[in-house]
Amino acid sequence: MNDPAHTPHTVLPAWHVILSMVRFRPWLWLIDLASVLIVRLMEQIAPGLIVRAFFDLITGEAQAGLSLWSIVALLGAAELGRILTGIGFVYADVPIFAHITTLLRKNLLKHILQRPNATVLPESPGEAISRFRTDVREIPLFAIWINDVLTGLLIIAIAITLMLRINALITLLSLAPLLVVGLISNAATSRIEKYRRASRKAEGDVTGFIGEMFGAVQAVKVTAAEDGVLAQFDQLNDRRRKASLLDRVFSEVLDSLYRNTANLSTGVILLLAGQAMQRGTFTVGDFALFVYYLGNISEMTTFFGMLVARYRQLGVSVERMARLMEGAPPEALVEFSPVYMDGHLPDVIYPEKTDTDRLRRLDVVNLTYHYPGTENGVTGVDLHLERGSLTVITGRIGSGKTTLLRTLLGLLPGASGEIFWNGKLVEDAASFFVPPRSAYTSQVPVLFSESIRDNILMGLSDDGRKLEQAIHLAVMERDLVEIDKGLDAMLGVKGVRISGGQRQRTAAARTFVRDPDLLVLDDLSSALDVETERTLWERVLARQDITCLAVSHRRPVLHWADQIIVLKDGKVEACGTLDRLLVESAEMRRLWEGDLKAELAQPSDRWLAP
Repeated sequence: MNDPAHTPHTVLPAWHVILSMVRFRPWLWLIDLASVLIVRLMEQIAPGLIVRAFFDLITGEAQAGLSLWSIVALLGAAELGRILTGIGFVYADVPIFAHITTLLRKNLLKHILQRPNATVLPESPGEAISRFRTDVREIPLFAIWINDVLTGLLIIAIAITLMLRINALITLLSLAPLLVVGLISNAATSRIEKYRRASRKAEGDVTGFIGEMFGAVQAVKVTAAEDGVLAQFDQLNDRRRKASLLDRVFSEVLDSLYRNTANLSTGVILLLAGQAMQRGTFTVGDFALFVYYLGNISEMTTFFGMLVARYRQLGVSVERMARLMEGAPPEALVEFSPVYMDGHLPDVIYPEKTDTDRLRRLDVVNLTYHYPGTENGVTGVDLHLERGSLTVITGRIGSGKTTLLRTLLGLLPGASGEIFWNGKLVEDAASFFVPPRSAYTSQVPVLFSESIRDNILMGLSDDGRKLEQAIHLAVMERDLVEIDKGLDAMLGVKGVRISGGQRQRTAAARTFVRDPDLLVLDDLSSALDVETERTLWERVLARQDITCLAVSHRRPVLHWADQIIVLKDGKVEACGTLDRLLVESAEMRRLWEGDLKAELAQPSDRWLAP
C-alpha cells in the first residue's frame, strides 16, 4: 500500500476548471451571455452611433435623416435595454456564483474528510481556510468573465470595423498604443503570478496563526508568552502587509498604464483629425464616435489585461486547492453533484446494520506501517478477535499501540498486511471500518463547540432510546444532572467547559450511540477515576453483542481481557491471557510490576513522524 500523501498528483489546468463550471450551470451561463451581449451593444456601440449622428446634426454634416427627437428616443431605448438586461444579470449571476462556490467547497471538504490517513493536512489550517474562502471565489468570477471576453471581442471588432470605414489611417494609428500595452501586459504575467502567490501564502500564515493562537490561549497564559506571541503575530502581519502591498502596487501600475492608453489614443486622433476635417473626410461626429469607441476599447483592453493577470493568479489558486485535496484524482475538484441552495435539505441516510456487518471473527495478518523516512511504526502484526471478546493492546510508551489501531482502521495507510472480516478480505479498511460495523474513540477525543447532545449524535436522529443507552454506557447520567442545561450545555472550543474525564466519556457515548459490532477504544479510561472506570467497563462488557479492541495499561482492564497483545518496538512481543503472560513474558511482568509506572502514565504513545 502506498502513502497518498507522497504520491505525485496532476493539477487540472485553470481553463479546464472554468469550462467545467460553465457546464455545471449552462443555462444560467447562456442567460448571462445574452444579457452581457445586449448591455454591451446598448452601452458601447449604440451610444457611439447616436453621438455621431447628434454632432453631425447640429453641425449640419449629417448624412442621415435622424431628427433630434429620434436621437432622444434611441437613447431612451438603449437605457431601457440596459435596465432589462440588469434583471438578467441578477437572475443568472447570483445563482452561478453561489452554486459554483458551493460545489467547489463541497468537493474540497468531501475529499479532505476522505483522506486515507490520520496525518495533518498538507498545509496549515489558515492556508486551508484561505482556499475555502478566497481561492474558491476566483472560479465563478472567471466563469462569468468568459462572457465579458466573448462579447468584448465582438464589440471591439464592431467598433474597429466602423472606425475603419470612416478613416483607416487614423484608426490604425490610434490603436497602436493599445497594442503596445497589450505586449507589456503579456510580459508582466510571470511577475504577477509570483506576487500573488506570495500574497496568498502570507495571508494563509496569518489566518493559521490566529486559529492556533485562539486554540492555545491557556498554554500562552500559563507560560506568560503573550508578548512573544504578539511579536510573532506582528511579524506575520508585517510580511502579509509587504506581500499584499507589492501585489497591489504592481497590479495598480499595470491598471494605470492600461487606462491612460486611451488618453494617448485620443491625442493621436487630435493630431490627425484636424487635417482630415479640413479635407472634409472627417466630421465632428466622426471625432466624437472615435473618442467614444476608443474609450470603450481602452476600458476593455484594461479589463483583458487584468484578466490575463488574474488568470495567472487563478492557476495558483487551482494548484493550492489541488494540494489541499492531496491524493484525490485531478477531476475530483470539478466533479458534479447536487447542491442544495433552497428548499429542504435531503435527509441524511445512515446505513442499517445487516447480517454481513455483524462480526463473528476478525483476523489481521502481517499488518505493517512505518512513518515516512523512519523505521517507527508497527511491523508484521497478527491479530485474531472472536465475537463478544475483549482484546487489550498494551506496551511501553512508543511501542506502537495507537499506530496499530490507526493502521487497522485505515487511518494510516498500511504498507502490507491483510484484514479479514468473517473470513472475507477487507479491500479498503478506511471505508470499511465505519459505523455500523465499527466505531473508534481516540485517546485525545475531538469535540466541537456545540452542545453535548450534538457532539454525541453528530447528525444521527435523536430517537431518545439509543441516546439514553449510550449515556448510560458512558456513565454520564450523573454528570448531566450536575451540568447546567444537561445535554444542551455548550462545550466551548475543544470541550473546555467540561473535565477531561467528561470529554472522554462524551466521545465514548458518541461511539456507543452508533451501536457498532466492533468497539475500538484507545486508552479510554486514562482520565477517569477508579470507580467510574470500573462502572464503565462493567457496563460495556455486559453487552454480549459487542467485540472490543482496546489500548490500555490499567490493571482492572487487563484482568478482564480475554486476550492481551503486548507490543514492543512495534512488534508483537507476546499474546495470551494475563495469567499466562505473567508467567511467560518478561515484558508483561515488567509492565505489571510497575517498573515503568511513570512512563505508562504519559498521555500518549504515538510515534512522532519527522
